[in-house]
Amino acid sequence: MTTAEVKQRPRRRAFGDDPELKAFRDLMPSPGHWEEGFGLKAMIGALFVGLIMTPASMYMNLVVGSDIGSAAQWVTVILFIEVARRSFTILKRPEIYVLYYMAGASMVNGSGLLWNQFLPQSEYFRQFGISSQIPPWVAPTSMDVLGQRTFFHPAWVVPIALMAMGMAIQRLDQFGLGYVMYRLTSDVEKLPFPMAPVGAQGIMALADASGGRESWRWRVFSFGGMLGMCFGAIYIALPAISGAFLPEPIQIFPLPWKDLTSNTETFLPAFPFIIAFDLGLVLVGMVLPFSAIMGSALGLLICVAACPILYHTGVLGHWRPGVGAITTMISNRLDFFFSFGLGLMGAIAIIGIYNVMSVLWTRNKDLDEAGAPRVDWRALFHPPAGRGDFSVWIGVGIYLVSMTWAIGSAYFLLSWAHRMNPANSPVSMTLMSVLVFYGFVYTPILSYVSARMTGIIGTDVQIPFVREATFILTGYQGAAIWYTPFPAYNYGWQSLYFRQTELTGTKISSMIKAEAFIFPIVLVSTLIFSQFIWRIAPVPSSAFPYANQMWEFNAYNNALIISSTMPGGAHGPFMEAFNPTYLFIGLGLALVLFTGLSWMGLPILLVYGLIRGLDQSTPHVIVPQFIGALLGKYYFSKKFGEMWPQYRVVFLAGFSCGVGLITMLGLGLVFMSKSVFQATF
Repeated sequence: MTTAEVKQRPRRRAFGDDPELKAFRDLMPSPGHWEEGFGLKAMIGALFVGLIMTPASMYMNLVVGSDIGSAAQWVTVILFIEVARRSFTILKRPEIYVLYYMAGASMVNGSGLLWNQFLPQSEYFRQFGISSQIPPWVAPTSMDVLGQRTFFHPAWVVPIALMAMGMAIQRLDQFGLGYVMYRLTSDVEKLPFPMAPVGAQGIMALADASGGRESWRWRVFSFGGMLGMCFGAIYIALPAISGAFLPEPIQIFPLPWKDLTSNTETFLPAFPFIIAFDLGLVLVGMVLPFSAIMGSALGLLICVAACPILYHTGVLGHWRPGVGAITTMISNRLDFFFSFGLGLMGAIAIIGIYNVMSVLWTRNKDLDEAGAPRVDWRALFHPPAGRGDFSVWIGVGIYLVSMTWAIGSAYFLLSWAHRMNPANSPVSMTLMSVLVFYGFVYTPILSYVSARMTGIIGTDVQIPFVREATFILTGYQGAAIWYTPFPAYNYGWQSLYFRQTELTGTKISSMIKAEAFIFPIVLVSTLIFSQFIWRIAPVPSSAFPYANQMWEFNAYNNALIISSTMPGGAHGPFMEAFNPTYLFIGLGLALVLFTGLSWMGLPILLVYGLIRGLDQSTPHVIVPQFIGALLGKYYFSKKFGEMWPQYRVVFLAGFSCGVGLITMLGLGLVFMSKSVFQATF
């Protein structure tokens, strides 16, 4: 081909010229000027979230199965905006973002200690012989200690110390490899990060309100907040407050759901029929991609039809009538859905990696033909002035320290476990070599691929059961290995967080200061309020409906995996549940569906939703989300037109805020009543 022909040939559009991706990149361009967001207001906000939001999140998680992560963030920001207004001052956008971030950071490790104290007492852990094998750095196994229901006991010193050390390393790790990935994908490659502008819309709305500019965002947010307060008063506050003063709580809607399995088991045997009445799930269904929700509903319908067939053919042989939804899910998981679910998750990993590779291949091919430069590597070492960046070499150093700590801690803890109980295998060179490989080879590769996926299409890449498969294949014997750090992390999602920080005009150095300040507050409040909640009643118990319903199910899933490395694991519960035939059925079915839908040009998110519905573990979530998706698509989108996609995001944020406000009010009354009750006796 001659030079003239090359010049006349139509130029293929390079990756960066794609109009849809360019629209996302330009939806909220970088401000070019960044300000400090951490100051006295942020410090006061940190105290507020530590004393109010952390216990509220822990309590909601135990009662309804979801924390108030986003609600806590919105509540904190709105309250401080109102205080600022009455003080004749305003909060700048960076200050709002720092408050928003610190409220979210306070939700980390909300119920870790409470979950750990439950493990030695779990019925399934005892059945699988794991309770007595739980390492001392997780929780004491003595019933005499656990029966006192207090974390202020010498036996809890080591678990709490290791928890504190892990939290400190985790917060430091925020600015390690994830920051390097951000510099690579955003500064060097200038990927669009389509979800970053969406995540910053709420901050924009509140910044408008703080400055006295009444925008549509604030009005929509307010409507959502009022609805959230009304619903939260009935759904959460009424049972919590009435239960504090009456022998039985008053519940208009059953928490966390209504179990109708006994009513449907005659014509739908072996299917866990449960319905949740959480309005928040309906609103989430309006926000999530419509095709994904439709896929989930279709998968649930297939599951409804398949469970009776599997039961009558003898596959679901452990199920018996009258056992209820939770026991039904446990028996079904043992008989079929554990292996089938492994296959589904394996397919998701293959599909995700295929999408990444295909996008990268197309991009490189387009750039080659266009003759455009691939990347500007100078941007990696010369970030925009004034953004509050630090050297990427510091980020690399933090990553190396974090990985070294994880591998060194694993070696120390496993050696300790072997000395205390020879049933735990000694630390072998093979195991240490595997940990080093995951920490210094696997983690950087996966993080980069995931960061690029996040920057291109807004979703990261997850490879399921890497940790579990590794432990099984190394031949390790004992339970201790499941409670040690495993250095296979995916830092790709953190690139999105840094991009959002950039878009809000907040210096990255502000976030470093915020992390350093919030850490001791969150650590102390987590310990104190874990103690307070445990003193209210045993966890789980009827005082905490979701934990009472689901923790044994979650413990069963944990115990099933852990049993694979216990003595006799080759013939134990794990091998009983692991069926390669069912695994390949799940894998093959998902890949065939993906191939077929791709060939027909249908949305690929339909496959992801379908795989989610086929898992049979979340029917109570899928049904209300399906209702919300239909309402959003066929009613509200027609009523509000082109503005509906933006309205629904801000409305959901306002709803979460309203629920959070009412939850904090109810929780305060519960804590006061229990304090008085315990002080009396």
